[in-house]
Amino acid sequence: MKKSHIAAAALACASAACTVDAFAQGSVTIYGLADLGLDLQSGGAAGSIKKLSSGIQNGSRLGFKGSEDLGGGASALFVLEMGIAMDTGTLNQSGRGFGRQSFVGLKSSAGALTMGRQYTAVNNALCGEIDPFGCGLAGTAGNLMSVGGTPTNDGNGSRTSNSVKYTAPPTAGFSGELTYAFGEVAASSKAGRTIGGSIGYETGPLTLRLAYNGVEDATGSNTAKVAIFGGRYNTGPAIVAIAYAINRGAFSSNTNITNPDSRDVLVGMTVPLGVSNLLASYIKKSDRSGNNDASQLALGYIYALSKRTNLYSSYAHIRNSAPNTNKVEFYTVGNAIDGGTGDSAFNVGIRHAF
Repeated sequence: MKKSHIAAAALACASAACTVDAFAQGSVTIYGLADLGLDLQSGGAAGSIKKLSSGIQNGSRLGFKGSEDLGGGASALFVLEMGIAMDTGTLNQSGRGFGRQSFVGLKSSAGALTMGRQYTAVNNALCGEIDPFGCGLAGTAGNLMSVGGTPTNDGNGSRTSNSVKYTAPPTAGFSGELTYAFGEVAASSKAGRTIGGSIGYETGPLTLRLAYNGVEDATGSNTAKVAIFGGRYNTGPAIVAIAYAINRGAFSSNTNITNPDSRDVLVGMTVPLGVSNLLASYIKKSDRSGNNDASQLALGYIYALSKRTNLYSSYAHIRNSAPNTNKVEFYTVGNAIDGGTGDSAFNVGIRHAF
């Protein structure tokens, strides 16, 4: 198909999910998510704040993904995904053009090998399989728990740039991935690099996952590490989730804590109620580097208007044990995009996938 035809087709379906046939053996899919809601944050140093926020449940985005059949069961693939602030029309992820994901690779029966900007294994485990809130809404586990990267370099640290990832094909219920990200520091192959991976097992109602991510600092003399083991079990009336994480180094949702050493425990559940879901979780952070213990209690409710559109509401409160000088909390209640300003937050909004 000529480039002009591809562009015309893309414009014709910009307001709905569609697939553009780029070549005879492949296709390009345009997709996205629009999330906007009211966010009420309280308990912060400057007092309460009311916000119209984009990406409370999940970050708003526009993406392009495609594949090409290479024959013999092999295919080429790519993903380009940008984060959009629906309330202002600007880009998220520090203004990156495709800051959410940007990778290309090959896939076959032996697995997939991809290169570019990709999610960490810890993020995939915690947000994709364990946390009832999916690392979104006020109850996101990311308020207290690491998602595997370095927050100061990448927002909440859920992604790794300059990475090469191998994803193994599911075999007898087992799955896994390995990631190596180049630090790209002159005269050092160790400085700034990232090494991570995970192994999981799924059978019937049970899902288990062990994940790790380690990031070297700019000099290669210190490694910030996070490891998490957890899973979920579908009992029928409810899906129960539990996780235990070990945190060492620069993995913190709050930059006031420069060298955390903690053990984190999450217990949560999802209760299906017809076309809606009730969410609940409790997280306990036990700090071993100082008086920075914290706990979070969260409740959420999601009501599906259709397969692609839902309403949501959530509330969370963090109890910080550290001294609260001038109401500066160590850990704050945020959501999928916003880190938050205080120890409590309530939000309500709408999410539409296309």
